[in-house]
This record gives sequence, C-alpha cells and structure tokens, in this order.
Amino acid sequence: MTKLAGKVALVTGAGRGIGRAVAMKLASEGARVFVNDLDVEPMQDVIQAIGDAGGVAAGLAGSVTGEGFADELVGGALDALGRLDIIVNNAGYIWNSTIQNQTDEQIAAMLDVHAGAPIRILRAAQPHFRERFRAESAEGQRVVRKVVNISSMAAVYGMPAAVSYAAGKGAVVGMTNGLAREWGRLQVTVNSVAFGYIDTRLTQRFGDAHPTIEVEGRAHKVGFPEEQQEDLTRLIPLQRLGTAEDAANGVYLFCIPESDYITGQTLVVGGGLTTG
Repeated sequence: MTKLAGKVALVTGAGRGIGRAVAMKLASEGARVFVNDLDVEPMQDVIQAIGDAGGVAAGLAGSVTGEGFADELVGGALDALGRLDIIVNNAGYIWNSTIQNQTDEQIAAMLDVHAGAPIRILRAAQPHFRERFRAESAEGQRVVRKVVNISSMAAVYGMPAAVSYAAGKGAVVGMTNGLAREWGRLQVTVNSVAFGYIDTRLTQRFGDAHPTIEVEGRAHKVGFPEEQQEDLTRLIPLQRLGTAEDAANGVYLFCIPESDYITGQTLVVGGGLTTG
C-alpha cells in the first residue's frame, strides 16, 4: 500500500522546480493530483509525467492571484477528482530589491502571491472540508486532511534586499499557526515548510549575464553569481544546495499519516543552514 492511496492533492505552482517535485512525489505515493501552474505547457507536462508513471492527474492553469481564481481552482479539483484531502500552497516567485527601491506594486505583488492567494484558496476549500468532516463524523470515521504552506528561511532568519518577499513568507507562518487552531476541530492539520537554498531556476548560478524569468509579462532577475553561490554552499553544513526532491520530501512528511498529530509547525528544510 502506498501511503497516500485514495487521497487527492492540490498543488499550486506545480509546473516546475519544487512544485513539480511535490506533485510527482505525492503521485508516486498513490495520491491523485490536481496540478496548477501559471503556464499551460509545464502544467500539462507534469500531468503527462504523472500519467506515464501510472498515476492520475488533472489541472487548471492560471494565476493564483487572479480575481475569483481560488474558487475556480478548488471547484476544478473537486469536479475533476471528486474530493480534496491535501492542499500544498507552493506558487510564488521572487521580486527582490533593497527597500528604498521597492515600489507599491512590488510590495503588493509579493504579499498577495505568497500570503493573500493561499488564504483565498483555503477559504474556498473550507466548505468542502467542513462538509466532509461532518459526514465522516456521523459515520464514526476520523479522516485527517492536510494543508502545507510554503514559507522560506527568509521569513525565519531574514534576507537582504527581499523585505517584501520575507514579509509575505512570514505571513505564511502566521496564517499557518492561526488556521491550525481554527481547523483542528475539522481534523485538518496545517503546517508550513521553510526552504533554504534549493537548486531551482530561482537560485541558478550565473556568470556575466543575470538570468530572468517572466511572470505575467514582467521579467524578474533570479539566481546568484557563481562566487556567491559557492560562498553559500560553504555555509551549509551539508555542503550543497538542496534539490527539488529534497524540498518535496519535506512537504511529503506533513502529508503522510505519521504526521496526523502534528499541526501548527514550521519545518526548516535548509541542509542545516540557520542564518540568512
């Protein structure tokens, strides 16, 4: 038996990197996965990869910050896969600069994608969680559902030139703790995972040319200069950046039955690095 057989998981930002690894990991343990990504093509690639591996997946492309999208996303998962047991709020990106250079648009974008959107998604899921809890309780069943919110070591230890990003990720921790208390009565655990330096396109090393990613028509600088990444690696006790699979394994711990009595916690997945 796989640990997540019969479960349905919703994973946002699952087209690439950590989100993709989370979706693949949960599917490999038997969960049916509803995949979301901003871009259609990578989302479809993940759905195809899960299917090729013998799993079941469906999805909906779009921005988690879009007006009304949270309700559409949760409704899409329920329509496609019939239930919802696990939500992983992973979607996000970086838009960094020193505080004096941060625009109102930049501040609002970081707070909304990292904190506002997950809150709206969980708000949309609450009626289903409440309804299922009542039905299961009436039948004498106890079914534990899971929420895993993605935070960052930037929220826990700080990070220069990333105050709005860190603020958004810090809000994730507060939201996690509050909702853990609110939803415990519904047998829903709510935890967060704070990632350190994980090897993705957001942390890629570069030489002379600074790489960018495009998010809704705007280019954002990502990555670290080669020498800076080497310095970071030396600071990590395990002497390497984490892989997307390392990150997914941290999320997975909060999704399995062994964590059914763990809620309101933030797990740092950073290879032992405990400073910003």
